[in-house]
Amino acid sequence: MTATPMRVGVAAATLGIAAHVLRHWEDVGLLRPARLPSGHRAYDEQSLAEARMIQICQRAGLSLAEIRDLGAAPRAERLAIIAAKRAVVAEQVADLELADRFLSHVATCTHPVVSDCDECSGLVAKARPR
Repeated sequence: MTATPMRVGVAAATLGIAAHVLRHWEDVGLLRPARLPSGHRAYDEQSLAEARMIQICQRAGLSLAEIRDLGAAPRAERLAIIAAKRAVVAEQVADLELADRFLSHVATCTHPVVSDCDECSGLVAKARPR
């Protein structure tokens, strides 16, 4: 545990975000940092861990509303939200892996046109429509 709680600017810098983002997360009910007698926010290790969890959830594509719902929902609903988001992430990973394979091949492909190359054509055919 941090012996001295951090003020919002220091906490934000530690997390690599702007201080207004932490304030917004508090405004929408995602964070509840302690307050100093002066009224300033005081972020401890637990607050920072909660903020890092929010960051991870955002990277996974969850909106702030979805993150808030995760925290408030009963376990069964949380699991459903997580399963749905994991399915989306799995699709994104598959799309990125296909794109990487395509780019890797194109970097060495000697065919002037994608359709002239069986491997290029095969990779393109696997792409999901958007």
